[in-house]
Amino acid sequence: MTAAHSSSRSGSAPAYVDTTKASIARVYDTALGGKDNYPADREVVEKLRQVAPEISQFTVDHRAFLVRAVRFLAGQAGIDQFLDLGSGLPTAENTHQAAQRLRPEARVVYVDNDPSVVAHGRALLEENDRTFFSPGDLTVPGEVLADPVVTRNLDFDRPVALLQLGTLHHYDESKLTCVEIMQQYIDALPSGSYVALSHFLDPQDEHSEVARRMEGVFLHSPLGTGVFRTREQILAMMPGLELIDPGLELCVKWWPDGPQLAPLLPAQYCIAGVLGRKP
Repeated sequence: MTAAHSSSRSGSAPAYVDTTKASIARVYDTALGGKDNYPADREVVEKLRQVAPEISQFTVDHRAFLVRAVRFLAGQAGIDQFLDLGSGLPTAENTHQAAQRLRPEARVVYVDNDPSVVAHGRALLEENDRTFFSPGDLTVPGEVLADPVVTRNLDFDRPVALLQLGTLHHYDESKLTCVEIMQQYIDALPSGSYVALSHFLDPQDEHSEVARRMEGVFLHSPLGTGVFRTREQILAMMPGLELIDPGLELCVKWWPDGPQLAPLLPAQYCIAGVLGRKP
């Protein structure tokens, strides 16, 4: 464990991290059962739990989708370079670990501007010399793609896997729309690249009520963000890509590791993922 991790786990935080306000990354960490969070973050999760008791499973499903998508990309798809946008706090299975287990030479650049993540992202660099961190704003594609950490360590003359997982539902579209953001990233990718996207889903059925309740908690919490969009709105963020079977699917159902032995919980119908290839 690095010094940055040690200080956080002992209850302190870097001076520039405001622990009195909830952070998206730390709220996710709380829901996953992590330790890199503070009372403000735990309060948001408790409010979410009141409207969706299965919020932890909702978050676990999302993390499992990331791991399975990366496993496919590094394995069958043969991708050896990854750009992970809004990477969040380190957890049990991070992108570089999932990728490098199958493809040891894989290079991963993490991008996140949450101060808590920046502090821990630096620590990830010590794991190996093929993992890098850029403290960028994923909603400004031009700046991210021009960052020296990205341009030095990823070769855009060869296929790249772009991961936009659990991020854009926290973006208010105040400048660019989500579709415009994704179009800029996709335009920059070479042919043969892949894009993985996950997003809060309004299933537009009997489970929409749960989505709306969860959205209400997110929007009225200190985070102030967390929009549940429809299938059509999410798929519009993958312009020009060939979708990999099964297309946009609930995270829990996207190439699961085994049979589904129990009925899905309501919140599990409210987060979905999709993978696409640039022709």
